[in-house]
Amino acid sequence: MDYDSNSWIWEGVYNHPHVLGGLMVTAALLGLSTSYFGGMTNSWSNLGIFPKKRSGKRRVRVYMDGCFDLMHYGHANALRQAKALGDELVVGLVSDEEILANKGPPVLSMEERLTLVSGLKWVDEVITDAPYAITEEFLNRLFYEYNIDYVIHGDDPCLLPDGTDAYAAAKKAGRYKQIKRTEGVSSTDIVGRIMSSLKDKKAREDLDGTDAKPQEESKPKVSHLSQFLPTSRRIVQFSNGKGPGPDARIVYIDGAFDLFHAGHVEILKKARQLGDFLLVGIHSDETVSSQRGNHYPIMHLHERSLSVLACGYVDEVIIGAPWEITKDMITTFNISAVVHGTVAEKSLYSERDPYEVPKSMGIFHLLESPKDITTTSVAQRIMANHEAYVKRNAKKAQSEKRYYEEKTYVTGD
Repeated sequence: MDYDSNSWIWEGVYNHPHVLGGLMVTAALLGLSTSYFGGMTNSWSNLGIFPKKRSGKRRVRVYMDGCFDLMHYGHANALRQAKALGDELVVGLVSDEEILANKGPPVLSMEERLTLVSGLKWVDEVITDAPYAITEEFLNRLFYEYNIDYVIHGDDPCLLPDGTDAYAAAKKAGRYKQIKRTEGVSSTDIVGRIMSSLKDKKAREDLDGTDAKPQEESKPKVSHLSQFLPTSRRIVQFSNGKGPGPDARIVYIDGAFDLFHAGHVEILKKARQLGDFLLVGIHSDETVSSQRGNHYPIMHLHERSLSVLACGYVDEVIIGAPWEITKDMITTFNISAVVHGTVAEKSLYSERDPYEVPKSMGIFHLLESPKDITTTSVAQRIMANHEAYVKRNAKKAQSEKRYYEEKTYVTGD
């Protein structure tokens, strides 16, 4: 047992010092020497009654690199697994130039990808402009400059354009560890979902800024297929597992949080600074579709919930939060402040203000959004480079298909 697991013992000693005093008096009456009593405390320490001294052993530092373009819960879960293999996680963020040379144009800029990766609860440090291939020269930098113990990557192969293993040098050095790939999502998959939405004329008009409400019968019936199979265990792995304190100031912010991006991270960071506990409401798929059109959301409810939970500024989420915030909801969650950013997706069909109640209670705050990026603007980038992404996806789709055809029983986290 460690100190934390025996905190109730130490609280008892603090609140009832006569207990420890009684032990000491008894020891004195029995004529026990200090050294003997000291030996007894050592024995008790082994039993977990007294805390063990923390060793001065150097913390294990692990490294994982990636493009982290169109950041999703699969990326987050990979980094969570990597962090579990050490004490400190250092992430290498591949440069825009390297991505362009090896995979095609990135959707998100280096700055946006840095915001996303830095905002994850498992990341301790980020190295920008990391190379796509880990050469022996860069490996030596990792070992001697950054004190990295192990290089981590998923069990799906990562090949360079010439067909060689991108992690061959790390494997040769015996400093490579492998994690399980997260099933059901990839950046390629997400780009495919977006492009499938763009095939619909109304969806393209919405992306171009058209906000006229279509007739009910003309609404597109677009369905985004997802391979994701949500489990309670995965949600627990992403969750902080802690509720607010009795006097905590609870801040609430809601939204779709579709295609989780740098704008989301920045507004969540700003909201968290207003209180002690940040509660985030994630709207259901049905709610998002009813407000934005049937081609939304791109990511499904549980996928969006995991992306938000992975953010280090978030304490808890409501999975399937209501569109309108009621007095009962505010009371139930003991909400002190309701916030909303100045940059947000337009609701095409809502005729009532969802923040009417918190505004009437004087607890609503409009926050200046640090970034103007939105889910729509990300999708528009895909539109602008449509041909390039079609080619990239066609190439990646083959390796994705091969992975699923050859995969065996999935174990691990």
